[in-house]
Amino acid sequence: MNIGRRIRNLRLKKGLTQEELGERTDLTKGYISQIERDLSSPSIETFFNILEVLGCPPREFFDEGKREQKVVYTDEDRTEFVDEERGYTVQWLVPESNENEMEPILLTIAPDGKFKEFEPSSSDTFAYVLSGSVKVRLGSAVYFAKAGETIYYQASEEHQIENDCDTWSQLLLVVTDSYL
Repeated sequence: MNIGRRIRNLRLKKGLTQEELGERTDLTKGYISQIERDLSSPSIETFFNILEVLGCPPREFFDEGKREQKVVYTDEDRTEFVDEERGYTVQWLVPESNENEMEPILLTIAPDGKFKEFEPSSSDTFAYVLSGSVKVRLGSAVYFAKAGETIYYQASEEHQIENDCDTWSQLLLVVTDSYL
């Protein structure tokens, strides 16, 4: 079991940054990062404190029992996170997909909105622009895509997606597993 990845996935599902989780657990952002990358192992007390803040009972955290595979997902299966400050909404199309090899989301960005900026990683990113147009910043390069166009890149540099029009833009975004 990859404990760090499970903690990271729970944190992301709660919509918390590493800094916010650190503040709520009296730990540093750096230490949370080390735990999530399995570079440090928390004490049992610290581990249970993290789980409490994330709202996950230890039994549930460690339950990896074989479940029947679900194949079709409906609107009721979706989880949504809204960042009003940055002007975007994320809908996870498959529950707990952040624990899988790829993570499909529906990303909706308001006019002048920006999706959060990501650090370099080994993940691949695919997006299909459903409506509007977006600007993709990958390192110092900038790319533009409009409705009906496809975006694909390796996330080896800092990257960010921004709305590039006066209306809402929406993308189907799929990211492969890596440390985000």
